[in-house]
Amino acid sequence: MANENLTAVLYKKKDLHLENTVIPEPGKGQVQVSIQHVGICGTDLQIYEHGCFGDLEVKEPLAIGHESAGVVSKLGEGVTSLKVGDKVALESVFGCMACSDCKKGNYNLCEDVKICGTPSTWGSMTRYFVHNAADCYKLPDNVSTEEGALMEPLTVAIHSCRRAGVCLGSKVLVLGDGPLGVMTVQAAKASGATQVGITGKHQYRLNIAKKIGADFVLNVTSKDPKEVAMIVIDAFGGKPEISIESTGVQSSIQAAIFATHNGENVTISGLRENNVSIPIVNAGFREVDIRGVAANAHCYPIARAMVASGQVNLKPLLTHMFALEQANEAFKTAETKECMKVMIKCSKD
Repeated sequence: MANENLTAVLYKKKDLHLENTVIPEPGKGQVQVSIQHVGICGTDLQIYEHGCFGDLEVKEPLAIGHESAGVVSKLGEGVTSLKVGDKVALESVFGCMACSDCKKGNYNLCEDVKICGTPSTWGSMTRYFVHNAADCYKLPDNVSTEEGALMEPLTVAIHSCRRAGVCLGSKVLVLGDGPLGVMTVQAAKASGATQVGITGKHQYRLNIAKKIGADFVLNVTSKDPKEVAMIVIDAFGGKPEISIESTGVQSSIQAAIFATHNGENVTISGLRENNVSIPIVNAGFREVDIRGVAANAHCYPIARAMVASGQVNLKPLLTHMFALEQANEAFKTAETKECMKVMIKCSKD
């Protein structure tokens, strides 16, 4: 039906429904987007599996999804930056734009920050979605909407490298072989790092990391944090200057601290466990800084340029594609970890 707006709606953990919702109309400064592709992120899995994201609980039906790209299908009043038919990637993080953090440009740190697809902000795993035109980034002709959807995790990888201070000549350890970790390898290389290694527990994913530019990959299945650190130090020929932890798992964060060179930093981009135990005396006595990452800020133009120029190749990361009608199957596949990026095709054509 022409007026169908199929949407993946989560009611509670592992209770995902496919429902026809009202097709939204764009308001002033907004556009309606015919969503083409949406990736399943670790955050989506967290919400799907546990019914929450950190302290935010799913208390009412929630359209899930935030890694999205599509085609502009209708313009709201006053929109001149885009036209119907433009391919766009959608920013997913919004601040109030009035608080001190937002006024400094740190809209990702706004105390009232909203992220698409997290409680209680409607997500984009749907046929039609309304978005602020200013938060839609036009894609060049040589960039597909599949790649456009993958730009959201790439922006997090870019922001992680910025927070970590990756620069020319950096030696960088990435912990975690999921899509974010593998994209962080690419972002670190593009930022000038001369040596980038990655740890993980899934050889299938590590092989992809090696293919897209990791200098070495380390399968660390069933190894304790100090043992992992020693393997890393041996592979680098010394302690790496920067460690970027993309899993949020306690043992991996501990390994990052043990492995990182004195006076340098561990940057944590993966958000999973609310509370973890870390070797704080080890970190403190060696002056190893611990930094956090809150999504991204101002990184979409950089991500778009990297992909359009070929500096970053996202295509090898897309391993599974499902129709929107197969959303439940897609989430179950993503849970297996025997995949890299699972994506959902939202459009019918």
